[in-house]
Amino acid sequence: MVLSRLKPQSERKLTKQICKVVLDHFEKQYIKELGDSWITIRDILTSPACWQHAVLFNRFNYPFELEKDLQLKRYHTLLQGYFPNCPKSLICYVSRIPGRIPSERHQFGKLKGYYLLNAASLLPVLALELQNGERILDMCAAPGGKSIALLQCAFPGYFHCNEYDSLRSRWLKQTLESFIPQPMTHIIKVSELDGRKIGDNQPEMFDKVLVDAPCSNDRSWLFSSDTQKASCRLNQRKELPIMQIELLRSAIKALRPGGSLVYSTCTLSKAENIDVIDQILNSHSNIIPVDMKEMASAVSHEFTFAPSGQEYGLLVLPDKGKAWGPMFVAKLNKSIS
Repeated sequence: MVLSRLKPQSERKLTKQICKVVLDHFEKQYIKELGDSWITIRDILTSPACWQHAVLFNRFNYPFELEKDLQLKRYHTLLQGYFPNCPKSLICYVSRIPGRIPSERHQFGKLKGYYLLNAASLLPVLALELQNGERILDMCAAPGGKSIALLQCAFPGYFHCNEYDSLRSRWLKQTLESFIPQPMTHIIKVSELDGRKIGDNQPEMFDKVLVDAPCSNDRSWLFSSDTQKASCRLNQRKELPIMQIELLRSAIKALRPGGSLVYSTCTLSKAENIDVIDQILNSHSNIIPVDMKEMASAVSHEFTFAPSGQEYGLLVLPDKGKAWGPMFVAKLNKSIS
């Protein structure tokens, strides 16, 4: 595969129509929460031509030829050499120039060489600091990008990928089949359980838990094609933090003492981000927030973070030349005593 044959597809994205109902709602909320930063963020989120895509390599079918082509096009590795805790096996290429190469098609029995994603999606994965042999739970795993990224970092002893929605679960299974070699499947379990009940069913079973929670996805909601459906989503938005808190409480039960969990969303909403973490910290004396300022400093050349109001987490803000996010990331440890 040669990059010269991989034409950017951003032009196809320009036909998207902005949903005015959602934009008006966001304008009122985010100008209050983010101030002047919202103006730049809005310009990025409403302009697909500005969006960037990262190319995550699959170490189980490494695309050497593509790597040469990306380097010729002045793509650079995202985190290697800057973030000290970045595993050498996690290779992701990005470019300062907006654009996108085509996704690979699913072919039964053949592993894909790369996965396209928003680079900010790697921050929850890195924050989890997965080690070989650990038992890990990805509670809301579909479509599977973070699960794939976690498996680029280390070889878990057991990996439980869960997705409650049956349609999304099928998508997750196909993603795993496309990236993970058959011999590794014996350590991976895929389920369609209600994440809010996993903690009761599997108490203290996991060393690490990722809760990439269902949220009000700002990027996709802005381009809702059905105005009525978009209005319904906005009306139900205030109920999302209730579910997110229930998922986190379940994750805490599933986590062994001394273990770590990471909570993430792809929304700017304070109610779904820092307010959720505050509720958890106020109701769980055995949960300790992890300071993530060092991580933010290490990757600040690639990401723009909200300057304040993130005492227990990081909020990636889409910015010019750094059109990643939105992505909120918080890390919590469960005390031993």
